[in-house]
Amino acid sequence: MEDVIDLKDIWVSYDGVRVLEAVTLAVKDKDFLAIIGPNGGGKSTLLKVILGLIKPDRGTVKLLGDTPKNMRKYVGYVPQYHSSNLDFPITVCDVVLMGRLSHKGPLQRYNEEDRQAARDALDTVGMLEFKDRQIGELSGGQKQRVFIARSLVTKPKLLILDEPSTGIDSRTQKEFYELLNKLKSQIAIVMVTHDISAISVYVDKVGCLNRKFHYHDDKELSQHDLEVSYQCPVELIAHGVPHRVLKEH
Repeated sequence: MEDVIDLKDIWVSYDGVRVLEAVTLAVKDKDFLAIIGPNGGGKSTLLKVILGLIKPDRGTVKLLGDTPKNMRKYVGYVPQYHSSNLDFPITVCDVVLMGRLSHKGPLQRYNEEDRQAARDALDTVGMLEFKDRQIGELSGGQKQRVFIARSLVTKPKLLILDEPSTGIDSRTQKEFYELLNKLKSQIAIVMVTHDISAISVYVDKVGCLNRKFHYHDDKELSQHDLEVSYQCPVELIAHGVPHRVLKEH
Protein backbone atom coordinates (compact mmCIF):
# COMPACT_ATOMS: atom_id res chain seq x y z
CA MET A 1 0.00 0.00 0.00
CA GLU A 2 1.18 3.55 -0.80
CA ASP A 3 2.19 5.81 2.10
CA VAL A 4 -0.58 8.21 3.12
CA ILE A 5 1.98 11.06 3.02
CA ASP A 6 5.29 10.90 1.17
CA LEU A 7 7.48 14.02 1.27
CA LYS A 8 10.99 13.96 -0.16
CA ASP A 9 13.55 16.77 0.24
CA ILE A 10 11.04 19.62 0.66
CA TRP A 11 12.36 23.19 0.60
CA VAL A 12 10.15 26.28 1.03
CA SER A 13 11.09 29.97 1.18
CA TYR A 14 9.06 33.16 1.71
CA ASP A 15 10.58 36.35 0.25
CA GLY A 16 14.00 34.76 0.26
CA VAL A 17 13.74 33.51 3.87
CA ARG A 18 14.07 29.74 4.27
CA VAL A 19 11.09 28.23 6.10
CA LEU A 20 11.52 24.50 5.40
CA GLU A 21 14.81 22.86 4.54
CA ALA A 22 15.34 19.28 3.27
CA VAL A 23 12.19 17.90 4.96
CA THR A 24 11.51 14.22 4.30
CA LEU A 25 8.54 12.42 5.85
CA ALA A 26 6.57 9.22 5.28
CA VAL A 27 3.26 8.62 7.10
CA LYS A 28 1.58 5.24 6.87
CA ASP A 29 -2.03 4.20 7.31
CA LYS A 30 -3.16 4.38 10.96
CA ASP A 31 -0.02 6.24 12.08
CA PHE A 32 -0.60 8.88 14.78
CA LEU A 33 2.16 11.47 14.28
CA ALA A 34 2.65 14.58 16.40
CA ILE A 35 4.76 17.46 15.10
CA ILE A 36 6.21 19.78 17.72
CA GLY A 37 8.54 22.76 17.54
CA PRO A 38 8.84 26.47 18.32
CA ASN A 39 6.53 29.14 16.94
CA GLY A 40 7.65 30.20 13.48
CA GLY A 41 9.39 26.88 12.92
CA GLY A 42 7.37 26.02 9.80
CA LYS A 43 4.73 23.66 11.21
CA SER A 44 1.73 25.32 9.55
CA THR A 45 3.72 25.68 6.32
CA LEU A 46 4.39 21.94 6.37
CA LEU A 47 0.67 21.22 6.72
CA LYS A 48 -0.07 23.50 3.76
CA VAL A 49 2.55 21.67 1.68
CA ILE A 50 0.87 18.35 2.51
CA LEU A 51 -2.53 19.78 1.53
CA GLY A 52 -1.15 21.23 -1.71
CA LEU A 53 -1.85 24.82 -0.66
CA ILE A 54 1.83 25.71 -0.95
CA LYS A 55 4.06 24.44 -3.75
CA PRO A 56 7.60 23.80 -2.48
CA ASP A 57 10.62 25.39 -4.14
CA ARG A 58 11.93 21.88 -4.64
CA GLY A 59 11.17 18.33 -3.58
CA THR A 60 8.26 15.95 -4.23
CA VAL A 61 4.92 15.67 -2.46
CA LYS A 62 2.61 12.68 -2.72
CA LEU A 63 -0.68 12.34 -0.90
CA LEU A 64 -2.29 8.89 -0.99
CA GLY A 65 -0.03 8.04 -3.92
CA ASP A 66 -1.09 11.01 -6.07
CA THR A 67 -0.84 14.80 -6.12
CA PRO A 68 -2.28 16.76 -3.18
CA LYS A 69 -4.65 18.56 -5.56
CA ASN A 70 -6.21 15.28 -6.69
CA MET A 71 -6.37 13.66 -3.25
CA ARG A 72 -7.12 16.60 -0.94
CA LYS A 73 -10.81 15.64 -0.82
CA TYR A 74 -9.80 12.50 1.09
CA VAL A 75 -8.21 14.55 3.89
CA GLY A 76 -10.03 15.84 6.95
CA TYR A 77 -8.53 19.11 8.22
CA VAL A 78 -9.18 20.77 11.58
CA PRO A 79 -7.57 24.25 11.70
CA GLN A 80 -6.73 26.15 14.87
CA TYR A 81 -9.84 27.02 16.87
CA HIS A 82 -10.91 30.67 16.99
CA SER A 83 -13.96 31.39 19.18
CA SER A 84 -14.66 34.72 17.44
CA ASN A 85 -15.81 32.88 14.33
CA LEU A 86 -18.68 31.14 16.11
CA ASP A 87 -21.10 33.91 17.05
CA PHE A 88 -23.46 33.46 14.11
CA PRO A 89 -26.56 31.22 14.51
CA ILE A 90 -25.93 27.79 13.02
CA THR A 91 -26.68 24.34 14.39
CA VAL A 92 -24.12 21.66 15.15
CA CYS A 93 -25.54 19.47 12.38
CA ASP A 94 -25.26 22.30 9.85
CA VAL A 95 -21.60 22.84 10.80
CA VAL A 96 -20.86 19.16 10.19
CA LEU A 97 -22.78 19.16 6.90
CA MET A 98 -20.45 21.89 5.63
CA GLY A 99 -17.78 19.20 5.44
CA ARG A 100 -19.76 17.59 2.59
CA LEU A 101 -19.51 20.64 0.34
CA SER A 102 -16.29 19.45 -1.30
CA HIS A 103 -18.20 16.39 -2.55
CA LYS A 104 -21.21 18.33 -3.88
CA GLY A 105 -21.72 19.92 -7.26
CA PRO A 106 -22.54 23.62 -7.68
CA LEU A 107 -25.96 24.52 -6.21
CA GLN A 108 -26.60 20.93 -5.10
CA ARG A 109 -28.66 20.61 -1.93
CA TYR A 110 -27.86 18.28 0.94
CA ASN A 111 -29.67 14.95 0.61
CA GLU A 112 -30.50 12.21 3.10
CA GLU A 113 -27.15 10.51 2.47
CA ASP A 114 -25.41 13.74 3.53
CA ARG A 115 -27.55 14.07 6.64
CA GLN A 116 -26.96 10.45 7.64
CA ALA A 117 -23.22 10.93 7.16
CA ALA A 118 -23.40 13.97 9.47
CA ARG A 119 -25.28 12.00 12.12
CA ASP A 120 -22.79 9.14 11.87
CA ALA A 121 -19.84 11.52 12.25
CA LEU A 122 -21.42 13.19 15.28
CA ASP A 123 -22.08 9.78 16.80
CA THR A 124 -18.42 8.84 16.28
CA VAL A 125 -17.24 11.84 18.32
CA GLY A 126 -19.98 11.48 20.96
CA MET A 127 -21.91 14.62 19.97
CA LEU A 128 -25.06 13.25 18.30
CA GLU A 129 -27.34 14.42 21.13
CA PHE A 130 -26.21 18.00 20.42
CA LYS A 131 -27.01 17.96 16.69
CA ASP A 132 -29.77 20.60 16.94
CA ARG A 133 -27.91 22.84 19.41
CA GLN A 134 -26.48 26.19 18.31
CA ILE A 135 -22.71 25.82 17.87
CA GLY A 136 -22.05 28.98 19.92
CA GLU A 137 -23.69 27.38 22.98
CA LEU A 138 -21.10 24.60 23.25
CA SER A 139 -17.94 24.48 25.34
CA GLY A 140 -14.51 24.67 23.69
CA GLY A 141 -14.02 20.92 23.94
CA GLN A 142 -17.46 20.20 22.49
CA LYS A 143 -16.79 22.54 19.58
CA GLN A 144 -13.53 20.77 18.79
CA ARG A 145 -15.40 17.46 18.69
CA VAL A 146 -17.88 19.00 16.24
CA PHE A 147 -15.03 20.25 14.06
CA ILE A 148 -13.54 16.76 14.03
CA ALA A 149 -16.97 15.39 13.04
CA ARG A 150 -17.03 17.92 10.18
CA SER A 151 -13.65 16.65 9.02
CA LEU A 152 -14.79 13.01 9.27
CA VAL A 153 -18.10 13.42 7.45
CA THR A 154 -16.56 12.52 4.07
CA LYS A 155 -14.86 9.41 5.53
CA PRO A 156 -11.30 10.66 4.86
CA LYS A 157 -8.15 8.54 4.88
CA LEU A 158 -6.10 11.16 6.73
CA LEU A 159 -6.94 13.58 9.56
CA ILE A 160 -4.78 16.70 10.03
CA LEU A 161 -5.13 18.80 13.17
CA ASP A 162 -3.43 22.16 13.82
CA GLU A 163 -3.09 22.89 17.57
CA PRO A 164 -6.34 21.07 18.46
CA SER A 165 -6.07 21.53 22.25
CA THR A 166 -5.93 25.35 22.17
CA GLY A 167 -8.61 26.87 24.41
CA ILE A 168 -9.58 23.56 26.03
CA ASP A 169 -9.26 22.90 29.77
CA SER A 170 -7.10 20.03 31.00
CA ARG A 171 -9.98 17.67 31.84
CA THR A 172 -11.56 18.13 28.42
CA GLN A 173 -8.17 17.76 26.75
CA LYS A 174 -7.87 14.24 28.19
CA GLU A 175 -11.28 13.29 26.74
CA PHE A 176 -10.33 14.89 23.42
CA TYR A 177 -7.07 12.94 23.12
CA GLU A 178 -8.83 9.72 24.08
CA LEU A 179 -11.16 10.35 21.14
CA LEU A 180 -8.15 10.73 18.83
CA ASN A 181 -6.68 7.57 20.33
CA LYS A 182 -9.86 5.74 19.31
CA LEU A 183 -9.84 7.25 15.82
CA LYS A 184 -6.25 6.20 15.10
CA SER A 185 -7.41 2.58 14.71
CA GLN A 186 -9.37 3.72 11.63
CA ILE A 187 -7.38 6.53 10.05
CA ALA A 188 -3.93 8.15 9.86
CA ILE A 189 -3.60 11.27 12.05
CA VAL A 190 -1.07 14.10 11.85
CA MET A 191 -1.27 16.64 14.67
CA VAL A 192 0.67 19.86 15.19
CA THR A 193 0.81 20.58 18.92
CA HIS A 194 2.65 22.27 21.77
CA ASP A 195 1.12 19.81 24.25
CA ILE A 196 4.08 17.66 25.27
CA SER A 197 1.99 15.72 27.83
CA ALA A 198 -0.28 14.37 25.08
CA ILE A 199 2.74 13.20 23.11
CA SER A 200 4.06 10.98 25.89
CA VAL A 201 0.71 9.18 26.30
CA TYR A 202 -1.29 9.06 23.09
CA VAL A 203 0.74 9.45 19.90
CA ASP A 204 2.77 6.74 18.18
CA LYS A 205 5.43 8.88 16.50
CA VAL A 206 6.90 12.35 17.08
CA GLY A 207 8.80 14.74 14.84
CA CYS A 208 10.38 18.06 15.85
CA LEU A 209 10.36 20.85 13.27
CA ASN A 210 12.27 24.11 13.22
CA ARG A 211 12.97 24.62 9.52
CA LYS A 212 14.69 21.22 9.53
CA PHE A 213 12.71 18.14 10.54
CA HIS A 214 14.07 15.76 13.18
CA TYR A 215 12.17 12.48 12.83
CA HIS A 216 13.10 8.86 13.51
CA ASP A 217 9.78 7.05 12.73
CA ASP A 218 9.03 6.49 16.43
CA LYS A 219 8.00 8.49 19.52
CA GLU A 220 11.50 8.95 20.91
CA LEU A 221 13.20 12.31 20.45
CA SER A 222 16.72 12.77 21.71
CA GLN A 223 17.67 15.69 23.93
CA HIS A 224 19.94 16.81 21.10
CA ASP A 225 17.04 16.90 18.59
CA LEU A 226 14.92 18.97 20.98
CA GLU A 227 17.64 21.43 21.87
CA VAL A 228 18.66 21.92 18.24
CA SER A 229 15.04 22.60 17.30
CA TYR A 230 14.15 24.86 20.24
CA GLN A 231 17.66 26.35 20.42
CA CYS A 232 17.72 26.07 24.21
CA PRO A 233 17.65 23.36 26.89
CA VAL A 234 14.28 21.58 27.12
CA GLU A 235 12.77 19.84 30.13
CA LEU A 236 10.42 16.91 29.57
CA ILE A 237 8.21 15.31 32.18
CA ALA A 238 7.05 11.98 30.76
CA HIS A 239 4.26 9.72 31.96
CA GLY A 240 5.06 6.13 32.82
CA VAL A 241 8.41 4.54 33.56
CA PRO A 242 11.13 5.60 33.21
CA HIS A 243 10.64 9.31 33.84
CA ARG A 244 13.08 11.55 32.02
CA VAL A 245 14.05 14.88 33.53
CA LEU A 246 16.35 17.01 31.40
CA LYS A 247 18.37 19.93 32.60
CA GLU A 248 16.77 23.18 33.71
CA HIS A 249 15.78 25.77 31.10
